[in-house]
Amino acid sequence: MPSFEYEALDAGGRSKRGIVNADTARLARQELRRLQLTPVSISAPRDKTGGPGLARAQAKIGAGELVNLTRQLAVLIGAATPLEEAINAVALQTEKPGSRKRLLAVRERVLEGWRFAEALGEDKKSFSELYRAVVAAGETSGDLAGVLDRLATMLEKNRSMMNKAIASLIYPMALALIAGLVVTALMTEVVPKIVEQFQTFDAELPLITRIVMGVSNFLGAYGLYLALAFVIAAVAFWQAMKSPPFKLAFDRRILAVPLLGKLLRGLDGARFARTLATLFSGGAPLLDSLRGAQRTMANAYMRERLEGAIVNVREGASLAASLKRANVLPPMMIHMVSAGERAGQVPVMLDKSATQLEEEFDTTSTIALRLLEPAIIIAMGGAVMVIVVSILLPILRLNSLAAS
Repeated sequence: MPSFEYEALDAGGRSKRGIVNADTARLARQELRRLQLTPVSISAPRDKTGGPGLARAQAKIGAGELVNLTRQLAVLIGAATPLEEAINAVALQTEKPGSRKRLLAVRERVLEGWRFAEALGEDKKSFSELYRAVVAAGETSGDLAGVLDRLATMLEKNRSMMNKAIASLIYPMALALIAGLVVTALMTEVVPKIVEQFQTFDAELPLITRIVMGVSNFLGAYGLYLALAFVIAAVAFWQAMKSPPFKLAFDRRILAVPLLGKLLRGLDGARFARTLATLFSGGAPLLDSLRGAQRTMANAYMRERLEGAIVNVREGASLAASLKRANVLPPMMIHMVSAGERAGQVPVMLDKSATQLEEEFDTTSTIALRLLEPAIIIAMGGAVMVIVVSILLPILRLNSLAAS
């Protein structure tokens, strides 16, 4: 049955908004009058094709908004609110019309008798396979509220980790770009004009000046070609990363980079541990939980190595031994999983290891950035100093020759 959004006035003249189910807008108005409400406006949620429901409309629900609505659903369901009413309440509170219509489409499916996870599957853009798997585990275990709360925490932590990783790179990258532009401008605009003055004198220029002049001439003649080659190389690399064999080889090598590899290993390890804890504690079988957690990892080589761990668990090996044999996760995490297996508290220990890995990532990335930023500044200062010295040396030599 279609859902209609309405705005109406109650007997006291107060404005009310909500959702009413009816086959037509006319029947929706009759239902509101039966509830002693005076209709002001009634509208049916529609998708891009004009049909009701909106399973495919507009932009997907954003990551931050998904965390909030998941947390709200957990609170409402935990307070014994029926699922369809909880979805309705969350839909009315959201500010974005597209998100509201998507939630109402899910609610409509639930009212038709669909399981919650199945209803979410109609909107795969907003609700990932992992999200739906966690919800399905919560429905099966009978603790949907608790599972949704843990799911919201997991989404929030994963999003926070990714935001920190991106934010950590923005300032150094911007600083390096500005430094490169400054040095390039000096080499292509300032140096050639000054060098013209030296060419009128019949004297040998210092070696450093000749080197800077050569670099300046090269950039002036081939700078555009270099920039074009860089763009082509970047596009080619982007396309190559879509090839599984190339991405696998690249991800394997990048893990061997001393500092960067450790950061990426910890980032993916924390995401894997928290997702596995959420799925396993929500009632999903261990193998399914491992599969779901494996899919959240960004590094293709780590995903491939964990495929072998999943096979070992299926054959009866312990989780800690299987993860250790994969040899891609931080050792601290393996030790905590082993302790969790002995104590029968694997999800708890996974959560703790994820928290420790996140804290280690924060500490390591902060130290690395504090070292990288002055290194970029020193490099730029060194380049500028070389340019200045290459200009001053000929001037000082000419002055000394003139004085003698």
